[in-house]
Amino acid sequence: MQFLRTFFNCLIFSAILMLSQLYAADYQAGVKAGFNSGMGWQLHGQVENFSRGLPFAARLEIGRSGLNPGDAGAARRIFINDATNGIPQKSGSLWNYRFDLVFPAKINQLPNAKWLAGPRYSKFRGNFKYVGGNEDFDVTSTQWGMGVGLETAFPLSRKLNLQVVSGFDYYFKTMLQGHDTAYSPAGEDVNPRDDYSFEDADKAINQPGIELRMVVGFSYRF
Repeated sequence: MQFLRTFFNCLIFSAILMLSQLYAADYQAGVKAGFNSGMGWQLHGQVENFSRGLPFAARLEIGRSGLNPGDAGAARRIFINDATNGIPQKSGSLWNYRFDLVFPAKINQLPNAKWLAGPRYSKFRGNFKYVGGNEDFDVTSTQWGMGVGLETAFPLSRKLNLQVVSGFDYYFKTMLQGHDTAYSPAGEDVNPRDDYSFEDADKAINQPGIELRMVVGFSYRF
């Protein structure tokens, strides 16, 4: 995991360094909405033709989704206590950050299709509240991952495109933290309750794993 973090950090640093030396590049910005672990939105900026001979564009993207955070009853038992009083309420959110290299895709039926591939980073937060039970706590995690996708563009004008994107992201399992308790895939738990383990926490909490992405939006070329 440390190797992957170092690799991704070096990759992103190299991309920033490369983009800082742009000459005669083309720029694109876009906004999309749809399903990405849950319903949400995404914003991206893209740079093309920043170096002769490189067949790809570079894209940075940020997005937010709302999602079901998991099993409220199990979350309470695993992270807090065995109480059952109160009416459970729950909500979840996911901030996701992605860096993609964008390559032309040679698909006859989709003349403007492109492949996307690159690292991912997410910040998950699930809130569990028990009305009348005096419990209100968050379970959080941050994860690195990798993803691929296929994008199709439909020109609406010389500079404006309709974009349709589908793909999959995979996030590596990481520590889940809630209240004063944490469960780690490596077994380095903090104040674990009873005989619960990371496997129990991971089953109860819907932190990202293998995630489907299907979004639609618009891009504008400057």
